[in-house]
Amino acid sequence: MQTKKLEIKLDHLTKKFNDYLAVDDFSLEIYQGDCIGLIGPNGAGKTTLLRMVSGILKENNGGVYFNDQPIEKQRHLIGYLPQYPNFYDWMTAEEVLVFNSKLFGMSNEEIKQRIPEVLELVGLVGCEKRKVTGFSGGMRQRLGIAQAVIHKPSFVILDEPVSALDPIGRREVLDLIEKIKEETTIILSTHILSDAQEICNRFCILKKGKKVDDFYYADLQKKYTKNTLSIELREPNLDWIEYLKKLEFIDKVTNLNNSIYIEANKDKKDWSYLILESINQFKVEFLRIDVDKFSLEEYFMELVGETIA
Repeated sequence: MQTKKLEIKLDHLTKKFNDYLAVDDFSLEIYQGDCIGLIGPNGAGKTTLLRMVSGILKENNGGVYFNDQPIEKQRHLIGYLPQYPNFYDWMTAEEVLVFNSKLFGMSNEEIKQRIPEVLELVGLVGCEKRKVTGFSGGMRQRLGIAQAVIHKPSFVILDEPVSALDPIGRREVLDLIEKIKEETTIILSTHILSDAQEICNRFCILKKGKKVDDFYYADLQKKYTKNTLSIELREPNLDWIEYLKKLEFIDKVTNLNNSIYIEANKDKKDWSYLILESINQFKVEFLRIDVDKFSLEEYFMELVGETIA
């Protein structure tokens, strides 16, 4: 079994603003290849936590370590996109990237080679001479991601990368993050669970500054997904129901007013396909078939106990 390589360690991070405890004793280990969705209601402390991880905000207690070194000594390996990226609107996209490249100590030769690569990555080829003031929200966000990855970081922090965008802009940025995560470890905050579920393989749930849970989606899905089908019949088919009850991989069959609920063994992978075959074999007339799937939103609601703002 391959051991995961540890990259980032958040060690008992705590942050207070006067008497307000924004982040409370938060710890997390981030491994190479993770794409972590930091999720929680508004005011949970997500932005404060990410600012500490990036080194922008100093914690009251605890520390952040990258490859066993304090984060302050590893900032050249980190890319950061704030929730509302600010640019000098009189600059062109190319000037923004040159400015940020120099902040990371890149040479003129490196900058000249890297800018076209990044513009192609974020879909802004042909826009390099345009002033930022004329960019749409989606274009500005993609430019923000470009400046975050211009120096080829191994760890990227994205704070609410799609929350302020229209559906088209959201899709563009989500597709871009999909590309970046192929080679880069990512942590992103969001309150849009459907977006996080689409691109993240791991989640950390934050509530009132405390970590409530930390899990890989595939593990939780396997744990909580129920092997059940519900089938609403057009008319009764008792022969088919009796057949189902005799199948070894079926644990339970419930018939309630022509709504059939089927529970199967978890170790039977192709059970639903076999049920569908039997529907055809017995000429079952049905109105609807529903598969009971694991819901990240339901799990989230169980843990935080409140609606998402």
